[in-house]
Amino acid sequence: MATLRYITHPEVTIEPSVPVVDWDLSVTGHRRATEMLSQTWVGAVGRVLSSDERKARTTAGVLADHLGLTVDVRPDTGENDRSATGFVPPAQFEALADAFFSHPEESIQGWERAVDAQSRIVEALGDVLAAPNRTDVAVVGHGGVGTLLYCHLAGLPIDRRFDQPGQGHYFSVNLANRQVLHGWRPIDQLDSKQNN
Repeated sequence: MATLRYITHPEVTIEPSVPVVDWDLSVTGHRRATEMLSQTWVGAVGRVLSSDERKARTTAGVLADHLGLTVDVRPDTGENDRSATGFVPPAQFEALADAFFSHPEESIQGWERAVDAQSRIVEALGDVLAAPNRTDVAVVGHGGVGTLLYCHLAGLPIDRRFDQPGQGHYFSVNLANRQVLHGWRPIDQLDSKQNN
């Protein structure tokens, strides 16, 4: 059974003067990305895809380098477009994100609508989800669009209650039938359930 692991980048260095798409992993983020390599499923990954945002490419690079693979960069898998507001303080961001998920057919202060971001990432990964896969695929991306993808594949409405608990999580999908195998799990914590 080929499996898709959708992985969100771990912690980043927040630089308000730098465009969000150019932020990179923090020291903690780099450590957690490296610790991800101990997951039992890593060795089965035969393809690594990433959004073109720096934090995702860095995370994907850690995985791909470990496996001797190259990263297939997919620009349309990037995070929901929030360029209309740029960087906002954390409390304001959380309020905007709540509204983004609560009103998926509306643009929140110029942000890309959730329904549009969902359609975009589903289409961007359509070839991976539809084609026969002989190997596991890792897609490194972002929490917002990752949650939208999860909701689509799980047949759930767009709702923030299905959002990742924090940066650096993953969920798995059976590529044979596009069924979600489990919800969000930390990339750097191992337990008996994480052999799927």
